[in-house]
Amino acid sequence: MSKYSVLVFDLGNVLIPFDYEPLIKKINIIQKGLGNKFAQFYKNNYEIHRNYERGKIKTEDFIIIMLKALDHKMTGEEFCKLFSSVFTVNQQVADLLPSLKKKYTLVLLSNTNYLHQKYGWKQYDFLQYFDKQILSFEAGAVKPERKIYKATEEFTQKPSAQHLYIDDIQEYVAAAKKLGWDGIHFTGYENLVAELQKRKIL
Repeated sequence: MSKYSVLVFDLGNVLIPFDYEPLIKKINIIQKGLGNKFAQFYKNNYEIHRNYERGKIKTEDFIIIMLKALDHKMTGEEFCKLFSSVFTVNQQVADLLPSLKKKYTLVLLSNTNYLHQKYGWKQYDFLQYFDKQILSFEAGAVKPERKIYKATEEFTQKPSAQHLYIDDIQEYVAAAKKLGWDGIHFTGYENLVAELQKRKIL
C-alpha cells in the first residue's frame, strides 16, 4: 500500500518537452540573425521571463517588450503562436496518468505563463486527468518559492508527507523535500517508472 495520496507533476520537460531552437531558426528566416539576437535578449533579460511567469507582467506588456526585441518584424498574434510552438508531448509519461488517476489525486505544478498555456499546451488531452493545475502566473510565485508548493497543499488538504513531486530540475525537487514532500528527479521515462515502482505506486 502506498503512503502517498497526491502525485504532483511538473509540466515542462516531464510531460511536454520543449525546444527553442526551431523557434530561433524560424525567426532567422524572417530576418537573418534576428532569431539569435532575440535568443540573446531573452537570456540577458531572463527576469522578464520569470516575472511574466509570476504574473507580475501583464501579457499585453510582455508582448510589447518581445515585439520590440524582434524589431517589430511580426504581429502580436504571430509572436504568440510562434513563441508557443516549442512543445511536444512525452506520450509515455502521459500514458501513465489514467491508471494513476484511479488511486491518487493528480496535481500539475508548473512555472508557466498565460501565452504558453493558451497557444501552446492548453488543448492537450492528458490535462483531463489532473484534479488541479497550479500555474505560476496564477499563483503569483514560481518554483522553487515556498508559496507555490503551499498553494498545492491548500488545494489537496493532505499532509505534506503524502505528496510525491516529479520534476526534471533538481533544485525544484529539493524545495519540495524541504516542505516534507517526497520527490523524484525526472531524467526519463524508465527512471520515472523505476522510482514509482520502488514506492509501490506502479
